[in-house]
Amino acid sequence: MSGTTETLPLFPLHAVLLPGAGLDLRVFERRYLDLVRDCGRSGQGFGVCLILEGNEAGQPATPVAYGTEARIEDFNTGRDGLLALRVRGERRFHVVQTRVRDNGLVIGQVQWCEPDPDDELRAEHGLLATLLQSLLEQAGADLTQVTPAQMDQAAWVGWRLAELLPLSPQQRVALLQEDDPHQRLEQLLAAIA
Repeated sequence: MSGTTETLPLFPLHAVLLPGAGLDLRVFERRYLDLVRDCGRSGQGFGVCLILEGNEAGQPATPVAYGTEARIEDFNTGRDGLLALRVRGERRFHVVQTRVRDNGLVIGQVQWCEPDPDDELRAEHGLLATLLQSLLEQAGADLTQVTPAQMDQAAWVGWRLAELLPLSPQQRVALLQEDDPHQRLEQLLAAIA
């Protein structure tokens, strides 16, 4: 982790966004509509963190200390008239401290986690790649979009499994906190054992 911090608006949820994963959001509160507008103007992302205490709507919630930067991929208006967003997870971060703006938006001072290394999958984790292949097929994923290089990359396999396996939000946050992709795979092995 770098020693410097950056300011990042946070969107606390009862869900965990993982690097590379997509997430659909419905936005209706003024503070989050303002956040989306500001992100659209600046081209910046925002942080998604699991809620430690509180609710998604109403009073500002207390987020856990780790989250993922979200980038807006698409938006439209849903049938209910609310703004619908499709976001994609990018960089992991650690929240050093938070403050709440007058409009109720939680702002974090964050340190970015180091990017995952391009380590190859180790032999002892080969079963996880096979499991991922099966899960992707069951989910109806377009496997032509998955390259052999991705299926041999420890970080990519780990994040996709963390996205597809029926893990608790707390288990996903524990994976976000782990910097070593091989240790993440070990945690996933323990979760499915």
